[in-house]
This record gives sequence, C-alpha cells and structure tokens, in this order.
Amino acid sequence: MIKTMSKLTLVALSREPISEKLVFSLKDQAIKLGVTLHTEGGQISNGAYYSERWESNQSFDVSQRENLRAIAAQFNSDLCFLKADLQASDIKVLAMDMDSTLINIECIDEIADFIGKKAAVAQITEATMRGEIKGFEESLRRRVALLEGVSADALEAVYRERLRPNLGAAELLAGANQRGFYTLLVSGGFTFFTEKLRQQLGFKQAQANTLEIINGKLTGKVLGEIVDGVAKASYLDEACRLLGCSRASAITIGDGANDLLMMNGSGISIAYKAKPIVKEKADAAFDRVGLDAALLLISE
Repeated sequence: MIKTMSKLTLVALSREPISEKLVFSLKDQAIKLGVTLHTEGGQISNGAYYSERWESNQSFDVSQRENLRAIAAQFNSDLCFLKADLQASDIKVLAMDMDSTLINIECIDEIADFIGKKAAVAQITEATMRGEIKGFEESLRRRVALLEGVSADALEAVYRERLRPNLGAAELLAGANQRGFYTLLVSGGFTFFTEKLRQQLGFKQAQANTLEIINGKLTGKVLGEIVDGVAKASYLDEACRLLGCSRASAITIGDGANDLLMMNGSGISIAYKAKPIVKEKADAAFDRVGLDAALLLISE
C-alpha cells in the first residue's frame, strides 16, 4: 500500500536483483534535487521481477524524472513514479493499446508488407508525426486505402506468422482477471486481431476499427466510426462508469501519442517501450521489464 504522507512513491523494477549501487545513486541524486527518499519495506520479488520502493517528500518535474530514470537504466532497471494516495485495492480496470503494446507488431504495416506497400504506409505515418496530415482518422483512412485488393487471407497470415504477444502479456491478463479487473483492449488497429486476442488472452472487452471485406478482399475502407485517441478514452470512461468508479481506478498502458488521452488521469499510466512524449507523461516507463511487471506496482 502507498502511504498518503508521501508526495510520491518511487518504484524500481528489474529482471535481476536491485543493485545497492542503484539505491545509493538514486538517493544521492535526490539529495542534490533537495528531495529525501525513504526506503519502504525493502526489496521484494515475485519470481520474475524484483522491486523496491521509496517514499519521496515531494514530486519531480519532467527533467528530474528523466534524470532519475536514466540512472535506473544504468542498472538495467525501470523507474516508476506512483501517486501518493493510490491504494492497490482502488484498481478495478486494466485498459491497454494493442499494436506495439500488447503485441510486437503494427498490424497495418505487416498487412501492407504482403503487397510490397509497407514503405508507403510508413511514409504516411511519418507525415502524420510531422504534422503534415492532421489527425489519426485521416492518417488511418489514407493508410487503409493502400490495402485495397489485399486478400483477407493476409490477415490470418499476419496473425499466425508475425503477431506475438509481448513479454508478460499472458501473465498480465491472467493476473488482472484473477483480481477481478475489467480488462479492456482499445486499439486504433483492427477488429480481426483484437477479437482473436480477446479470446486468446481473456479480455472482457475489445474495441478497434473494422476493415471492409467484400468477396474475400479488402476494399481499402474502414466501416463505422474510427477508434482514435478520443474514442479510446471514451471506452475507458464508459467501462469505469459501468463499474461505478473513475479513471483513477484504472491501469492504462500504451506506447503512442493517441494513447495519451486514455492514460491521462488514470491511477497508474504505463508507457511500454514507448515514444518519448509518452514516457515523459506516464507514471511508469517499461523498457526492460515485461507487461506483467505492472502487477508488482499494485502488490500490497
């Protein structure tokens, strides 16, 4: 349990025992920043990961957090900054992104690769990141248009041959479901993949975009409303309303900018091997541990 007397609780996570040199280095750097870190409970392990916690008497700004995370990285550890008033018993929802978060690929890139258009899809993605294409919806529609004529069999081939759940995905879902969490997969990707993963891993709900398929071929169009960052946040809020809780009772996990609206204000936001802007804003940044390390953040 995280005590309310502290401004923050820092948590180090590692796949190997937490180094005493890491503890010294973090505390030394904190002192330089005018912050005191008090060890809370000592090092623990769940067999897969090691964790250690410290109470901080104040919070950190973005540059200070990045500095402390860089120190942890030198010792093969990830560093998390948890809210002082959070209690593990408050968590009721797990909501996460699919492409490059739950799984190892960007599905649209791999579908395009079957017809030699992966580079063309990537160009649109890069133009979007540069601000030349405004909004996720326009970007997605342009990329999907390049898939016109692709055999629907390519979707099954991508799922079977290229898609793999990321490290700890199955364990995270098993642990979350065992705790009775409402598990939600929200993706700007495609329902063909989210539905298979919902069944495979045991998500309670999955939301994504539906590719139009006629006569066994993709038409290059998306059916219905686009699931973008706003929609992801809306699905999370609706799940919380059904459970009678707020977003503060959710763990959210993502890797890209369109996950930020969903992650904002959640009880614990986790950036998984994410873009710099997402790491900057997230409570936790997982670069070395697997997805299931999230369960250690809510251990009591």
